[in-house]
Amino acid sequence: MDELDLLKKDWQSKNTSKEQQFSSKDIYPMLLKKSSSIVKTLYYISIAELVFWIVINSVPYFSSEKYREDIEAIYGNSATVLIITILSIAIVILFVYLLYKSYKSISVTDSAKQLMESILKTRKVIKYYVIYNLVVAFLSMAFGLYYTVYRNPDIAPQFAEFSDKQMLITLLIMILVIAAFVFVFWVIYQLIYGILLRRLNRNYNELKKLEA
Repeated sequence: MDELDLLKKDWQSKNTSKEQQFSSKDIYPMLLKKSSSIVKTLYYISIAELVFWIVINSVPYFSSEKYREDIEAIYGNSATVLIITILSIAIVILFVYLLYKSYKSISVTDSAKQLMESILKTRKVIKYYVIYNLVVAFLSMAFGLYYTVYRNPDIAPQFAEFSDKQMLITLLIMILVIAAFVFVFWVIYQLIYGILLRRLNRNYNELKKLEA
């Protein structure tokens, strides 16, 4: 049982309004500190993830000519790849910036109502961030599947010899594989962000009790 839980237990055991008011003033700074720490952690995780994906996408692209040719073949040309890459990084940087704003907002807030609003904004940013990454993962693998089946000169001719039934079964298997990968990404995000968000939600619920 941590310090906050002990204070809550002590607060709930008191009956007079004076004692309750004193306990509320003690609990709020702890909720503020915990919420600020959680959002700060989310911010650092998002930066680490941004760096990770930049490295993962950049190293193979610049170190392997075959990989670069395949990527450019999927999207048409190198200019399209560059535009998509810059746009994707810009969107992730935007989410990182919004998380940073949430962290700064929570760090300087001086009322329970403002803290609750900041927590709600943080939850929305993380929600849309996870949805965006899952959609991007799905679309990237779908484009890769399309290129492999219909445009890859090394593999497409083999698929061209398939019957309609064989092609349908193959596509269904590939779709299931893509769905499985997206599900794995979702589980990872639930483990990384979900745990922290649940703690943030718990702080939000405690703030609602203080406001009641």
